[in-house]
Amino acid sequence: MESKRPTKLEFAVQMTCDSCADKVRAALQGKPGVESIRIDVSKEEVLLESSLTSAEVQALLESTGRRAVLKGIGGSEQDLGAAVAMLAGVGPIQGVVRFLQLNEERCLIDGTIDGLEPGPHGLHVHALGDLTQDCLSCGEHYNPFGRQHGGPEDSERHVGDLGNIVAGPDGRASFRLEDHQLKVWDVIGRSLVVDAGEDDLGRGGHPLSKQTGNSGERLACGIIARSAGLFQNPKQICACDGVTLWEERDRPIAGKGRSKANTETPAAHL
Repeated sequence: MESKRPTKLEFAVQMTCDSCADKVRAALQGKPGVESIRIDVSKEEVLLESSLTSAEVQALLESTGRRAVLKGIGGSEQDLGAAVAMLAGVGPIQGVVRFLQLNEERCLIDGTIDGLEPGPHGLHVHALGDLTQDCLSCGEHYNPFGRQHGGPEDSERHVGDLGNIVAGPDGRASFRLEDHQLKVWDVIGRSLVVDAGEDDLGRGGHPLSKQTGNSGERLACGIIARSAGLFQNPKQICACDGVTLWEERDRPIAGKGRSKANTETPAAHL
């Protein structure tokens, strides 16, 4: 289900002076869904509580003309783990989806996926973290209890059944969901897949309805990996390829254009 519960977001934001901080504060203060704001210019850090998606907060921060990078996400209580999946697939489709285990019973799923056809798309955790044949080798929906396919609010469902996300006219799906069956520690090392069509949540009457939701081909996928929570990511430079925090904002997640040695650096738009 869609989540309106506020979470804490830690952003690195390019700031050098108090006037920078004033502009950042003005961009956030009073906006619906934005609660407490803390800015530390010396650390180039913005910490806030918000019920907006991380992409929506990032857009507000970057409306000031400064680059912003999400470094950590956390709940109001001590969270129980975080993970991230970086999705890539057919053509321009790419995205980032983050998982935060708020407590034993609630997992927050915050994501943005670009390049989709406008409309609803099924989103599922699959059993295998195997991309050797792209999304075809991810296995079936994660279903440890051997149940039939269903919707995210159904008791009879695969654990990996996350329902639908909706892409707007610009092809972007930005979403913030809360799930009561998914556990971060169970899905790390598995994969997240977005499909071409709408998931019928097991109610469509098609032979595949009770298996996959008849949501069509697998468009994009990524392995779910452990990630940083609040204040757990001090990284300023990636040791593997020499890309700095700010350079990373303008580079693709992986592949061509990622390395500093490659001068072709198309923006990731995430």
